[in-house]
Amino acid sequence: MSRIHVMVNGIPGNMAVNVAGHILADDRFALVPFSLTGPEIREAEYHLEAISIRLLQPEIRDGEIEKMVQTESAFISVDYTHPSAVNANAEFYCRHRLPFIMGTTGGDRDQLEKTVQSSAVAAVIAPNMAKQIVGFQAMMEYAAENFPGLFEGYALKIKESHQKGKADTSGTAKAMVRYFNQMGLDFNEDQIAKERDPEIQANRWKIPQNFLTGHGWHTYALTSADHTVRFEFTHNVNGRDVYARGTLDAVRYLQARVDDGAAGIVFSMIDVLQNRS
Repeated sequence: MSRIHVMVNGIPGNMAVNVAGHILADDRFALVPFSLTGPEIREAEYHLEAISIRLLQPEIRDGEIEKMVQTESAFISVDYTHPSAVNANAEFYCRHRLPFIMGTTGGDRDQLEKTVQSSAVAAVIAPNMAKQIVGFQAMMEYAAENFPGLFEGYALKIKESHQKGKADTSGTAKAMVRYFNQMGLDFNEDQIAKERDPEIQANRWKIPQNFLTGHGWHTYALTSADHTVRFEFTHNVNGRDVYARGTLDAVRYLQARVDDGAAGIVFSMIDVLQNRS
């Protein structure tokens, strides 16, 4: 079976580097030695193991990608850049007819989907690439759709902790707010408690020191009006490997859909889990 060629964008960011490392270690994939990067990155190359990856700043990316489309094998783009770049990058991928995985959170998500739907490419867009967490979200979505008002009258607290460099509020936490709203809770995204201070994370949250630079800890606590009933859902992830493994599954899924002729379609990680075409 031929390898799937993948360009990972966002290098030298931690998540992008992690995904690129997983691709290099997996003989089902071939890493394209280029990466879209931000205007603040002035280095021309990033060295990962024995591979030299050329970093493409915004002012040169259009011309370089045009050359790649003409000379390289067809490839899937994986985006782990910055929330501020989400919509512009999606427009870039669609303009150049590059199917893509959007693992970056933030941006205008409605516009993101519309961009793909009005284009000739297909994409997997998800606020979280960890399959187990996506499965948990699916269970909560099922409850929201089938048991509306289930927690009416309850109070909700959501807290999430991520590494200092994560700029935005967790997309997973935002999705959970929508499900809890459907289940009767009055809560909005602005009420999510977001922690990014390593000292507080280590001392109060007890997050292991070696994972302060890469983790995702979430807790959703619900308390009844009379304080006699309490529910708490927690998922704590240390490191980034679980997201990278899910990303590679998404790449395989999207490649199969592209091979089937998919265009103008937005797929989710639920589609990936269920292998829906």
